[in-house]
Amino acid sequence: MAPMANRRAEEQRLRDIAVIRRVRDRIDREYAKPLNVEALARGAHMSVGHLSREFRRIYGESPYSYLMTRRIERAMTLLRRGDLSVTEVCFAVGSSSLGTFSTRFTELVGVPPSVYRRDHAQAAAGIPPCLAKQVTRPVRNQEARVR
Repeated sequence: MAPMANRRAEEQRLRDIAVIRRVRDRIDREYAKPLNVEALARGAHMSVGHLSREFRRIYGESPYSYLMTRRIERAMTLLRRGDLSVTEVCFAVGSSSLGTFSTRFTELVGVPPSVYRRDHAQAAAGIPPCLAKQVTRPVRNQEARVR
């Protein structure tokens, strides 16, 4: 490739990284809203396929997986509080299907949300939130650890 073509390709790659970072930031901010990959791609002015490929290349997982992980992390926090039902938590974090939420929660955390709520309600009481978040973070893109 000619030097000019190399430079243009590098500039495009850097623009894509900036756009994908904004998509990730939007997921972090708006995880509880009705988001899907199509809406994220529209907002980034990219095709769904290009967004998914670039997101996976940069962050190692699909945009959908990243969104679900954010929702599960927030759900874990709400379930530890113990004052909301699993259904209320499901909808509070932006999931529209209790079944999908429960399945993904169980895959990431290793136990169903109802069991997590029962066993962890008030478990983080007295622990600074920043430490509780580190200790209770789900394992992203993997089966839960075998206990």
